[in-house]
Amino acid sequence: MADLEAVLDEAGLTNPKVREFVKEYAELTGAEHVEVVNASDDARLLEEAVAAGELQRAGEGRYYSRSYYKDTARSEERTIVATSDEKDRGVYNNWRPASEMKPMLHDRMRGASEGKTMYVIPYLMAPAGNPLEPWAAGVELTDTRTVVLHMIRMARVGVQFVNDLEDPDSFVRAVHVTGDLEHLGQGTPDDQRYFVTVADERTILHFGSSYGGNALLGKIAHGLRQGAYDGWASRKFLAEQYMLIGIHDKETGRTYHVCGGFPSASGKTNLAMMAAPDALGDRYHVSFYGDDIAWLWVDEESGRLMGMNPEYGVFGVAKDTNETTNPNALASIEEGTQAIFTNVAYNPTTGEVWWEGRTPKPPSNVKGWLDWTGAPLADRKDNDTAAWAHPNSRFTTTLDNVPNIAPDYDAPAGVPIDAIIFGGRTRDREPLIRAITDLAEGVYDGLTLGAEATFAAEGVDGQLRYDPMSNRPFMAYGEGDYARHYLDVVGAAKEQPIFAHVNWFQKDPDDGHFLWPGYRDNLRPLLWLLQLKNGEVSGRRTAVGIIPTEDELDLTGMDVPAADLERILTIDKERWQQEMGFREEHLSQFERMPEEIWEAHRRVAADLDAED
Repeated sequence: MADLEAVLDEAGLTNPKVREFVKEYAELTGAEHVEVVNASDDARLLEEAVAAGELQRAGEGRYYSRSYYKDTARSEERTIVATSDEKDRGVYNNWRPASEMKPMLHDRMRGASEGKTMYVIPYLMAPAGNPLEPWAAGVELTDTRTVVLHMIRMARVGVQFVNDLEDPDSFVRAVHVTGDLEHLGQGTPDDQRYFVTVADERTILHFGSSYGGNALLGKIAHGLRQGAYDGWASRKFLAEQYMLIGIHDKETGRTYHVCGGFPSASGKTNLAMMAAPDALGDRYHVSFYGDDIAWLWVDEESGRLMGMNPEYGVFGVAKDTNETTNPNALASIEEGTQAIFTNVAYNPTTGEVWWEGRTPKPPSNVKGWLDWTGAPLADRKDNDTAAWAHPNSRFTTTLDNVPNIAPDYDAPAGVPIDAIIFGGRTRDREPLIRAITDLAEGVYDGLTLGAEATFAAEGVDGQLRYDPMSNRPFMAYGEGDYARHYLDVVGAAKEQPIFAHVNWFQKDPDDGHFLWPGYRDNLRPLLWLLQLKNGEVSGRRTAVGIIPTEDELDLTGMDVPAADLERILTIDKERWQQEMGFREEHLSQFERMPEEIWEAHRRVAADLDAED
């Protein structure tokens, strides 16, 4: 390898601790070259990736990539949180001792980058100058150029973010080594992949993938797992898998901020990027801050609960993204945006891309089109109904490309949080919206969040797959400790946010149609929630929260059948009583669950029993 010190000098990387880290892993992995990356290198790296065949052009100023067919998603079972203290073990964090995992990962990484370039990516997971900036700096080392390009879109990248640290050692050390993807035994007993966050050492070691959250280490590994652990260890903040939006009332001039968690396939990205319905657009504007991660803290001067999106871009699921579901997402990936598509269908002749749900039907002329594996669609037999795009196909674009991006999304101060919402996916029981004004009951509701799974074969139809706070795959420490920390952080705010649970997915039990149209109309129950917080409406109190009365929802421009509206604003007592049993079993798994949470559970159960 060329003189490493000279390379780092030329790149202007002055932090001595970062230089030591780079040298250590360059020697361990056997990288042939080292290159330090800044955001300004993006255009050159794109051209290099196209020349090398790692990317292909998808029209003007857009790019297409295809991952190895066994490397298309995160792998929860191979994702581990390691520390030196077994008290950090939780139900969901796959805890292992750091003394076991670090040597194992080092053994896999040793010599695995021979002949390759190690890219050094200094990054920041926060607006510069934010109060949480001390926990936001990191350096990712990767052997894959496309990972660099995704990171430039998803994080703030540049040497200045680590050179100027008050404590030169206070950065997250993140190492990504791809490995030989064709010989890793993915999904077998000999699986070699491991994605490890050594949380108490602020070190991330990922081996065996070049895809998404497995490889973009600033995103989930730092932004959620390491961030959550740091927030708890410092007692300063929460790192949550939450979307964050602003709702501006043009009549009053006030802007409200709402964040919240939604399990997979429960409408989070579409909600985060939504526009106001046409009938309300003259008065309200919805602005986008982020669709995936929010860090929350209490401002010491104002006492307000604050929030910000630590990411700099959107890594969105392509499937079902279209003009109806998410026009702002489509606009953010138009030609000229430098967006990158992964594992969608692609036509190399025309540069077009397509995925299921993009249009009602796929392109009629299949000539030149390739499916996500690279196989020509023209060669398929007529009865072959396999998807053109992988169901987890993605687009990556920067926040600046989103048409309704909030003007202050990168402001150091963050924004005050007025409401925290949780959104599951259930076909019955869960009404359109129910508001919760008690902190412990709000946290309890988040801990029992879930999306419906069907276990009819086992005789338990309608039971949820619980996903506490939508954080199940990203828990960094024990769930009981997490609940305690959440109560403490939010409880310290002088003005408490209002909590709510939303459900866009109730169905008619007879014909199966959705009772609520969803998408842009989802703004309407959120407006009611903010009016409730302001004391402008009172709603109807139930055992599980406050529900709107029919006349309190602004349904201007909508035509919802009266029977459907009544059903989505009604509590099914019997189904809720069944749910309380499931919840008790779920919460009983977790050690050190705060007594406030159990009190909230007992209170809701007793109120249900007392209801007529």
